[in-house]
Amino acid sequence: MESQAESKEVNVRVAVRIRPLLPKEKLNGEEVCVRVVPNSNQLVMGKDRAFTFDNVLSSKTTQEEVFQLCVEPLVKSCFEGYNATVFAYGQTGSGKTYTIGGGNISSLTEEEYGVIPRAIKQMFDIINAEQNISFCVKVSYVEIYKEELQDLLDVDKSSKEIHVREDDKGNTVIIGAREVECSTLDEMMSLLEAGSAVRHTGSTQMNEHSSRSHSVFTVVISQTWTEGDVLATKRKQSQSESIDGLDEEITHNTCAKFHFVDLAGSERAHKTGNVGDRFKESVHINSGLLSLGNVISALGDPKKKSTHIPYRESKITRILKDSLGGNAKTVMICCISPSTASFDESLNALKYANRARNIKNLPIINRDIQSIRFEEMQSEIKALREELARQRTSILSAGGTEIDLEKAHKDASQIKKLEEKVIRLQTECGHYRVIAEEAYKQLIQIQGKDFLSRSQDIRLKDWLDLMEEIKNKVPSTLSRDQWESQTIKDLQSELRKAREDLKNDEEIFADKTKEVKELKARNVELVRHL
Repeated sequence: MESQAESKEVNVRVAVRIRPLLPKEKLNGEEVCVRVVPNSNQLVMGKDRAFTFDNVLSSKTTQEEVFQLCVEPLVKSCFEGYNATVFAYGQTGSGKTYTIGGGNISSLTEEEYGVIPRAIKQMFDIINAEQNISFCVKVSYVEIYKEELQDLLDVDKSSKEIHVREDDKGNTVIIGAREVECSTLDEMMSLLEAGSAVRHTGSTQMNEHSSRSHSVFTVVISQTWTEGDVLATKRKQSQSESIDGLDEEITHNTCAKFHFVDLAGSERAHKTGNVGDRFKESVHINSGLLSLGNVISALGDPKKKSTHIPYRESKITRILKDSLGGNAKTVMICCISPSTASFDESLNALKYANRARNIKNLPIINRDIQSIRFEEMQSEIKALREELARQRTSILSAGGTEIDLEKAHKDASQIKKLEEKVIRLQTECGHYRVIAEEAYKQLIQIQGKDFLSRSQDIRLKDWLDLMEEIKNKVPSTLSRDQWESQTIKDLQSELRKAREDLKNDEEIFADKTKEVKELKARNVELVRHL
């Protein structure tokens, strides 16, 4: 994928959500230690610790208001081709999972729906309202439990089969996780609920339904549409003469991903009462959050611009690499408890959230490089066609012959064939890309399986060797730039020939112009002698 040329840095947006005091906290006599400054995006911790954020959401803020303020703009950006991320951060029991909305969906009313159900509903509203765009929507759902990736849509899959990698463009991808295509809202909601049901949770003294893992629900939206040339359409409607008589069509492709991340909460053992397995879980949770805090600190401190960013310290920071300091539009929702008993934890979360506001991302529109290259070629073809039309008119007005006109038509015919070839190659490229990607996925899933017999191992090796040989001769879709290189070179060669023909036309025009000037000069001389 490739981006448009123009992009600008934007800061990570940070919202702070303050949950209400819980009945148990009220019974224990705990008091509120945080207040929201009216008509502003400020809050004050304790007596005088003031913080300013992009949004400050009080305990009275509804789920719908949270979505509209923080996430709805991200959904719209995703359909424009931008990657997007929203993640909830804060101590255990601060309301992260409730805000993100991944768990126990069937037991909630629509008013209680969190960010994910509302976002995917809006996605399908947009899809169903659009008639001229072809959509493909896929979802994956993974959790990071004890620093191991688990597939929540395929619980039988071994964690060893799932890996975090970088593609040839430097984008972070999760390899091996099940990706399910969804055509309806109900299908996606069912997958969300099914995955959330098998996520690791447990009871602690601070939270009866504490998330014991970080979860990442990812929606990938691919869009394809064809844009007709308005000028060609108008010519056709007015029945005016055109060199080739064809409308131009440009196929656009974008593919954007939206990460919904529910982080496990930071914990203190003496408060949670964790022992045994719960304590081990806490160690892994806190380790991952510490790594995330280090990344936020390194990115958010202007003095540390040249500092190494420790993305590789944990799985969650590797997954969030695009979201923090990368090419995505990102919103962080920091959830805090208002209780005096949680003052230190809430203050610490606010400090990290404040640093995150300084993180700058460079969002880009993710467009298929094939689409971009063909658009460039077609634009050049269009310019050549228009130039040929001007040359034909100039030749005729300068006294050009039928032979000149015939040559102009011949050049126009060549441009027409070139346009048809562009369209045909575009279709073929898309077809082979799909086949290659499917074959690659199947081979990756089979590779390393214990149940393979010796003969199957040999056959698999032969297939892999064959695929490697093919990749060396005709690079696969994993490096599309190289794969399309020959096609682009062929097109450029034909364009150069078209330019040479155009240059010849210009020389003919120059000669005709010179002849006309000489004739005029001779006429002037004759008139003078008479």
